[in-house]
Amino acid sequence: MQNKPIERPSQGQGVRFIPQGAIIQEFSVAGQNIVLNFPSSSAYATHNAAYFGETIGRVANRVAGGTVGNLNGQTYQLATNDGENSLHGGSQGWGKRVFTGPILELNNGTESAKFRYTSPHGDEGYPGTLEVLVTYTGRPIDDHDGDGFALEIEYEVKFADKAENVYDESRETVVNVTNHSYFNLSNSSNIEGTLATLTTDQYLPRDNNGIPKTGVTTHPTVTKGEAFTLDAAEPVFDDCFVLNSDLESISLDSRSSPLRTAAKFYHPSTKIHLEVQTTEPAFQFYTGDYVDTPTIETAPQRGPRSGFCVEPCRYVNAVNVEDWRHMVLLRRGEIYGSRIVYRAWKG
Repeated sequence: MQNKPIERPSQGQGVRFIPQGAIIQEFSVAGQNIVLNFPSSSAYATHNAAYFGETIGRVANRVAGGTVGNLNGQTYQLATNDGENSLHGGSQGWGKRVFTGPILELNNGTESAKFRYTSPHGDEGYPGTLEVLVTYTGRPIDDHDGDGFALEIEYEVKFADKAENVYDESRETVVNVTNHSYFNLSNSSNIEGTLATLTTDQYLPRDNNGIPKTGVTTHPTVTKGEAFTLDAAEPVFDDCFVLNSDLESISLDSRSSPLRTAAKFYHPSTKIHLEVQTTEPAFQFYTGDYVDTPTIETAPQRGPRSGFCVEPCRYVNAVNVEDWRHMVLLRRGEIYGSRIVYRAWKG
């Protein structure tokens, strides 16, 4: 099943979703789709090892050793799919699951599409039965002469009603949700020539397994607010950048926090701009260097650097770092929430 509920066809703007993973299948601005995709749900089911457009959960990024300790008084072994680590919720994370939806709503001229999923107790090794709500809201960007479009994503996760899940005695679990869209603003098969600007130079240095090895520090090659060019092979990024290092201010439900701009992008050949805003304290910036997707149906082969990702999130492996644990620890009766906004325009 494919849907295109949020669009302005007269101006070549809109977004298409599919229920599997509540995936963003298309994001068009000025008539150009700027996200990597597949033409059918079946292609996503068989070939989406790169997570194109997926809702990532239960836990985005890596959990060290695939292990979560001191949760409900015990240690949980998660599904491992990245060496010894659990990556993006495991081999069958939320991006591989079929959501219910879209449920379409129209409020004061603004269109929204809602997707729901019930994640069962034991899902990829995680405790607790959870109710997941993903809401996409599209609107024009008024300050760009009608050529702009913004897509807001809102995540809400909570424990399901215990009365309906009598075998689930879990009091707490772990959650860290994001979207894994790959963007390509060019009119070619790669991101070469894209100008990138990160609004922070603070990041979490990682070891060879992608796990933070120290606290927040300054990135050796990034200058805050200064544009740089993504070329055919360099620079290479797969790093977690930090927008908020004030740990006490980072809440489980960040939706009421002000939006921060995480990164800005522009391609001179198409004149397409992209801004990523979020209420989250961090984001993973990935230049797509390990993408390797064969030709399938009408979709061409996609290789390294065919798209880049900006994945707003909590700190990597937060559940296993005592000072960070609170930002991903969901207790029964509480709500996890976050917001992401993609703003794109031509001009």
